[in-house]
Amino acid sequence: MYAVTDPTTGEVVETCPTATDAEVAAAVDAAHAATDWGRTGTVADRAALLRRLGDLHEQHRDALAASIVREMGKPLAEAADEIGFCTEIYHYYADHAEEFLADEPLAVTSGPGTAVVRRSPVGVLLGIMPWNFPAYQVARFAAPNLAVGNTLVLKHAPQCPGTAALLERLFAEAGFPPGAYVNVYATNEQIADVIADPRVRGVSLTGSERAGAAVAEIAGRHLKKVVLELGGSDPFVVLSTDDLDAVVAAAVAARLDNTGQACNAAKRFVVVEGLYDAFVEKFTARLTAAATGAPLASAGAAETLARQVDAAVAEGATLHSVGERHGAFFPAGVLTGLTTRHAAARQELFGPVAMVFPAADEDDAVRIANDTPYGLGSYVFTTDPAQAARVADRIEAGMVFVNGVGAEGAELPFGGVKRSGFGRELGRLGIEEFVNKKLIRTVG
Repeated sequence: MYAVTDPTTGEVVETCPTATDAEVAAAVDAAHAATDWGRTGTVADRAALLRRLGDLHEQHRDALAASIVREMGKPLAEAADEIGFCTEIYHYYADHAEEFLADEPLAVTSGPGTAVVRRSPVGVLLGIMPWNFPAYQVARFAAPNLAVGNTLVLKHAPQCPGTAALLERLFAEAGFPPGAYVNVYATNEQIADVIADPRVRGVSLTGSERAGAAVAEIAGRHLKKVVLELGGSDPFVVLSTDDLDAVVAAAVAARLDNTGQACNAAKRFVVVEGLYDAFVEKFTARLTAAATGAPLASAGAAETLARQVDAAVAEGATLHSVGERHGAFFPAGVLTGLTTRHAAARQELFGPVAMVFPAADEDDAVRIANDTPYGLGSYVFTTDPAQAARVADRIEAGMVFVNGVGAEGAELPFGGVKRSGFGRELGRLGIEEFVNKKLIRTVG
């Protein structure tokens, strides 16, 4: 089940044995045994470990990036940037953990005495990670929760076992005790048993809607909190501009991030009619010229995207593209002639294919942007600050980026609404998800 298949050739270059039931049980045992570390140690000590972990990511950037490229085909420069972002995340929580976890005095108005909220760990957490950002997704989950003092059992995507093993070694080298971070090559059935284990207090998953629904169902039966970051079909809304070329360049960058395989990549481009024709012409030319040439993560991913594109064309859409698909390689393209009634308009296209929709005006653009089951991120481009504020407020998404792309940061919360999931990662909000916010009320 856990195997590295080089997406450029389709060749299986490494396999790892799936964990036995005993090994999965031992992983949970180790994480549970390490919970004393999180409860008795200091935030300052844990922050120092996170700083060391960030340093190690930087020191091993080349090896980690090469592993990511080999496992899921990401362009090398982007893989290196992913590791750089991991370093920023670990250092961010190292810098701010004590501030975020400090006791919070409350003003008492119901009687004499004092009250304080003290944040403490809840225990063992399970993380279920995807293949598209094999190091960054771990950092988002691990950094804030290790800062709190929770211990982690980590299930990677089956196609990323090499990166999973390398990351586990870095956590050990940073000085985290045995059990604080445990990698396990588990099956879905074994993971269901881990979720049911009463020692496991919460689950964080980044992945598909189907996986999120399955995990949430099991967790709900066992009264476990979950954080879900699922799919997205983020709108990129163009309302006005005094530099269309710059907007088009931003649109191309927003679509081609990770060869289009990012949950928060722009996927639906909603353009007011006065700019629509010029945008489509420039965008199509630049998107097809700027395509990275990298494969998708697998031939299966390319086949799925091909079925979605073919179905859209069969419904009346027009595909503007150059080149042909072979194996895991998929040519960049633009779909036009779409309305929100098309099935493709309500799907997530995971690859370098964009959908462009004309909008009559601001209200119509907001309608199209919100006519989706997803609600992860969004982008708004306009020269009118009042319009930007107004539209950002009206868009149904967890994140809105105005007049810019690639503006995520370790300090900024990440997450969505609707079928894109719930909960937040990164920033101060990311450290609040799995903590016991204990009230201590002293009367006399």
